Amino acid sequence: MADHIAKFNGLPIRPKVDMHQPKAQIKSRRCRAFTLIELLVVIAIIALLMAIMVPVLRSARERAYRTVCLSNLKQLTLAWLAYADEHDGKLVMGSAMGVSWTADNSIVLEGWVRKAFFFPESRASLIENPNKGALWPWIKNIDVYRCPRGRKGHALTYSTLISANGASDVKGVVSQKTQAGGFQSIGKRVGSTTLLLTNLTEIVSPGASQRAVFIDMGQTPSGDDFYVHYLYPKWNWGGPPPIQHGGGTTLSMADGHAEYWKWRGRETVEMPRMLKLCHSNPDVYTEWLEGSDGSADDYTPRTEEGLYDLQRLQKATWGRLGYTMDGEGGP
Repeated sequence: MADHIAKFNGLPIRPKVDMHQPKAQIKSRRCRAFTLIELLVVIAIIALLMAIMVPVLRSARERAYRTVCLSNLKQLTLAWLAYADEHDGKLVMGSAMGVSWTADNSIVLEGWVRKAFFFPESRASLIENPNKGALWPWIKNIDVYRCPRGRKGHALTYSTLISANGASDVKGVVSQKTQAGGFQSIGKRVGSTTLLLTNLTEIVSPGASQRAVFIDMGQTPSGDDFYVHYLYPKWNWGGPPPIQHGGGTTLSMADGHAEYWKWRGRETVEMPRMLKLCHSNPDVYTEWLEGSDGSADDYTPRTEEGLYDLQRLQKATWGRLGYTMDGEGGP
């Protein structure tokens, strides 16, 4: 009778249940469990989705890090330009620690950063330390001096390139070791190209958009600045090509913009490297190039793509190459 009434009113008819049947049979009709094959299919689908999503999420996170890093470099370069503007075009000292080049230390050139950023005990100690460098009046945020992907324990990951009024540019000349041994002075200028920049007015050929200022090393520089050779096609042992961002690096140019460079050569990313404990902090490691004997040594690219990467950075640093394609050094 109830079924007829439900059908007349358009209501669903409840299935008849034999109350004399075992409860287990009644429950199995209402809720059927997954079979093993169905469960495996679900697990496989979840695994496939994870395999797709994890690289996407990792790539998105890297792009976010890269965006922050490029912003930091841009801010540092704008501060670098502001300093020059207030000092009649004179560039801030590119040596991170500054330079004292008289016997009695009577002439001290303040670096763009100072000791505060070199392996501080804590974030609080860095903030409290007054020795933050010549650019601090323009950038009073310690996070701008560090890439978010920087090596653990390093409060500073950016460095000026040696040509941007670096440590060797105090007297306007730098000596570099030649292929045949000994040292050769490369001078300050070759034609219309100023190798070692001390003033904005010297950035002529090539223009400011092609001369590099800051680079993300991913670690506190082992020297005073990022050193790349001028006289011959080798990577310097203390300045391995940075591979912070997806097999590439970020750097800024003298006109104030920042760029991301993806290294073209596989060997640029995979060249042998070694970690060494920093002498000023026994808990912090820095990266160096590793020679065949297991010690730090320069590296000569062996592929066309690897040579392209090196020469691209050499040109952005010095404005030109200091050697012919056969590798012979000379201005």
